[in-house]
Amino acid sequence: MALMGKVAAVTAATDGIGLAVAAALGGAGAHVVLSSRRADHVDAAVGRLRALGLEHVTGCVCHVGRARDRQALVQKALDTYGGIDILVSNAATNPVMGNTLDAEEEAWEKIFQVNVTAAAMLIRLVVPHMEKRGGGSIVLVSSLAGYMPFPVLGPELLPHRIRINGVAPGLIQTRFSRALWEDESVRTRVMSSMGIDRMGTPDDVAGVVTFLCSPAAAYVTGETLVVAGGAPSRL
Repeated sequence: MALMGKVAAVTAATDGIGLAVAAALGGAGAHVVLSSRRADHVDAAVGRLRALGLEHVTGCVCHVGRARDRQALVQKALDTYGGIDILVSNAATNPVMGNTLDAEEEAWEKIFQVNVTAAAMLIRLVVPHMEKRGGGSIVLVSSLAGYMPFPVLGPELLPHRIRINGVAPGLIQTRFSRALWEDESVRTRVMSSMGIDRMGTPDDVAGVVTFLCSPAAAYVTGETLVVAGGAPSRL
């Protein structure tokens, strides 16, 4: 019962991974608020978990893409169990199967609203309540596709001899980043925390971009090149 007395909110928790997570958290002693977009699914999931002997389980209708629903989920945890210690963001949408280039702008907007913005906004809502309780835990359920593209979920451009790479600049002296270097004390602190002895220049990045676009990089695709002067760049 490692989570005895903790309060957990789980999105998209009426079947699959979300339901399994809600059951596991409840089994570890947590009070669980599960959510989904449909009330009948929420009621059924709560019933299933209570049938397993998990008494401290309740549910809330929550479409994570809607601000009022996100607020209602957090408020449900506060009103029912007095706080929140755990957030598991499991909700996601995938409106397009196939080549990403075939996806319309509407689909991209929906993907980012549900998969990215909603998670960030939920974190923003729960953090103040976690701080009041001395800490907490947030888990964002993602996908292997972030590391290894699935054929039916992304563009397949290699057969067309089109390469896609990314560049990840570190501290580069530009107008965009001036809040990090304009003040000498801030600059010193930032550089020290990054473990670098100088800032990069736009030309440092431009050189790498030019390399990636050139025949010298003909065998480089699907990579992200870090241009950060040796700053740590691996999670």
